[in-house]
Amino acid sequence: MRVLLWHVHGSWTTGFVQGAHEYIVPVVPDRGPDGRGRAQTWQWPASVVELGPGALQDAAPDVVILQRRRDEELLERWTGLRAGRDVPAIWLEHNAPQGRISEMRHPAADRDDVVVCHVTHFNDLFWECGTTRTQVIKHGIVDPGYRYRGELPRAAAVINEAGRRARVTGTDLLERFAGSAPVDLFGMDAARLGGIENLPQERLHDELGRRRVYLHPIRWTSLGLSLLESMHLGMPVVALATTEAPEAVPEEAGVVSTRVDVLRDAVAAYIAEPDRAREAGLAARRHALEHYGLKRFLARWNELLEDVVA
Repeated sequence: MRVLLWHVHGSWTTGFVQGAHEYIVPVVPDRGPDGRGRAQTWQWPASVVELGPGALQDAAPDVVILQRRRDEELLERWTGLRAGRDVPAIWLEHNAPQGRISEMRHPAADRDDVVVCHVTHFNDLFWECGTTRTQVIKHGIVDPGYRYRGELPRAAAVINEAGRRARVTGTDLLERFAGSAPVDLFGMDAARLGGIENLPQERLHDELGRRRVYLHPIRWTSLGLSLLESMHLGMPVVALATTEAPEAVPEEAGVVSTRVDVLRDAVAAYIAEPDRAREAGLAARRHALEHYGLKRFLARWNELLEDVVA
């Protein structure tokens, strides 16, 4: 099957393109949002082919995956195809909705020509999709392997654009954890806040595994893939009990709460008790492999793709 999708969410796409299909990703000269092409910091298989707007006219995709309104506009402009009419379409929803509860209406609501696929049950609960058919396929992670060493008595947090996103990502909470342990911030634009950025994924995983505990202070997100990656690495988790996190992190794998004082105490306890931290990390890895593994993820997506194309 030939699957057309834009490179919007690199971590999610890295798992998705491990399947048995051919994946076409648009590319524009500046590799901007309209066409980032193949990933530069993730490892993608040769089955991912980048094509410019001119070449897309002859791409003949079997299905298109939309992730933004912009994708639908670009599809018609560059290929002449209308999503859901000329080519089967799935609207992949990564994000939790913003705004007042009664106004959280999805852009693809009340359509009979697309399927909205949510990456979490939280998204499915909060987005209003009207009569549009919806489905949930939980994240799938390429297993980075057990890398936990925890020799550094520090916490790690991964937040992209931490300065700009501020309260959404809980960036303002980081200094409240300073009394429990030093927190090393990783992610896009982290350097502006004294953190570490632009690490290739392989190096990032190694650096995370050196820290004693993973801290997930994000207030409002669908479900941070860095949280799931840290669990795969074998790290104990301390996370805000918001959005999908309570479903993703079992009790034996870490501490999940809306109380910052409880989370601070948990970070301090893991820092002080390396054996306890290691045990929780092993439980986190077992849970992540079972519930967020690649095999289950790709099988569910194959089912949906075949259903939509049929």
